[in-house]
Amino acid sequence: MAEPDPPRAEQRRTWRSPDRRDEILRAAFALFAERGYRGTSLAAVADRAGLSQPGLLHHFPGKEALLAGVLQMYEKIDAGRLFTGPTATTATETSLDRLAEVIEYNASRPDAVRALAVLAAESVTSDHPARAFFVERYAEFRKGAARALEAEFKRRGQLTSEQAAALTIAVLDGLHLQWLLQPDEIDVPDLFTAFLSLLRQRPIDNN
Repeated sequence: MAEPDPPRAEQRRTWRSPDRRDEILRAAFALFAERGYRGTSLAAVADRAGLSQPGLLHHFPGKEALLAGVLQMYEKIDAGRLFTGPTATTATETSLDRLAEVIEYNASRPDAVRALAVLAAESVTSDHPARAFFVERYAEFRKGAARALEAEFKRRGQLTSEQAAALTIAVLDGLHLQWLLQPDEIDVPDLFTAFLSLLRQRPIDNN
């Protein structure tokens, strides 16, 4: 089990806010980015948030509840950015231009991208509490990306929009992972633009 972080007075002052639950969730999100869900203890989250462990348990009864709160916070902040929001239903709202916006947005928050990458990787195990969340997230992302591809690619060909959507998401996730490992070597916007250029050279079958 990971040991609690040492006291961080400056960090505690920075994160102090009227909403204690939000403060705890942000501390947990940061630690998940650093250690993953399994490597993060409640004691470490409490310490990072400037609380005792009983104080944290007053807001969240256990680590799974804390993880659920973190994922809900993420969904609230990012709803609609990855074709998964309640308004992402029309061709205009699900255009590929949104992907460019997502990439620019993610470039400004590597810690959030890292936390989601770590949690998504951990969730492939059958007993991980975030598995259902990421299964649904990727399913919705594929549907939205397929709609966006259908809107842009009107021709018929050997690659279906669903296949192209899955490949697009795989490329985006892979680029983000390489960027997290070597931020000075990987330019995600440029490389993703190059991928879209290759994709546009191949017809998409909308059937």
